[in-house]
Amino acid sequence: MIEVTIQNFETEVIAASMTTPILVDFWAPWCGPCKSLGPILEQLEVDYQGRFTLVKINSDEEQQLAKAFGIRSIPTCILMSQGKPVDGFMGAQTAAQVRQFLDKHLPDEGELNAASDADEAQALLQAGDPQAALEKLADALAKDPGNDDTRFDYIRLLISLGGLEEAGAALAPKLAEIPRKLRFDALAHWLGAVEFSTQPPYDSWTVAQFDEHIAQNKRDFDVRFAKARLLMAAGEWVAAMDELLEIIMRDKKWGDEAPRKTMVAILELLTPPKPKADAQTPGKSAGGIEVLGKTAVQEDPQAALVSNYRRKLSMMLN
Repeated sequence: MIEVTIQNFETEVIAASMTTPILVDFWAPWCGPCKSLGPILEQLEVDYQGRFTLVKINSDEEQQLAKAFGIRSIPTCILMSQGKPVDGFMGAQTAAQVRQFLDKHLPDEGELNAASDADEAQALLQAGDPQAALEKLADALAKDPGNDDTRFDYIRLLISLGGLEEAGAALAPKLAEIPRKLRFDALAHWLGAVEFSTQPPYDSWTVAQFDEHIAQNKRDFDVRFAKARLLMAAGEWVAAMDELLEIIMRDKKWGDEAPRKTMVAILELLTPPKPKADAQTPGKSAGGIEVLGKTAVQEDPQAALVSNYRRKLSMMLN
């Protein structure tokens, strides 16, 4: 349990809720129902073993916070996740009632363990051990099969490590969904490009051979598209997109718009994930309270690259 004031609200509630749900208890020393609810909440925090964090806000002393959350009576509890209020309740509650409330919103133990495995996988990747990271992601996916973020990361790493058959099997359920999610469709394009790069006749071609053929006929779209797919398979994303744009510039509809669809897939694969800290406006809490000075936001270089090529594609299509 943490006592929260306006000074530590941003850190202990907004930022902390990006990784763990935060139950905010607005109370006051004179409030009789608060005295009966408080120990229940504290015991449940222990019982739930890290599935949520309890913070307490004295509504008499922190009237700015109470006003921001529209507190009209106490006790009032508000559950925060990803920087935003999710749900809440007012008045004294039994332990069973609070459990029912929490269980409706909190991840179960399997999901928590899966999330822990996924976090470990990212750490292993950063440490340069992709095989160990893959094993952790496989564990996380087994514990929480419905987690699309984990499935996406697992398939992506499988493709990069050459586990094409396993990647196809893990991808199949998402490709059967209607509508398909764009990021899984993007993985399908990448997997197809990698598989294509291992097949004749182009598997043995060098970039110079491709360029020689294209120089003789700039509208040889079969060769151009093959080159783009081999570049994509090799992770030469920018060169692949430049080749795709050359086709689109000359014939937008060629190959049932395969170049456009492939470029959209590359842009999706290159798009950086949104930082969790972006869940609220910089300098403001979820309740709109000014808690920080203005922050200069610099665009990530990869995000700038994606934005640039999105504009190029848009110009070609218009």
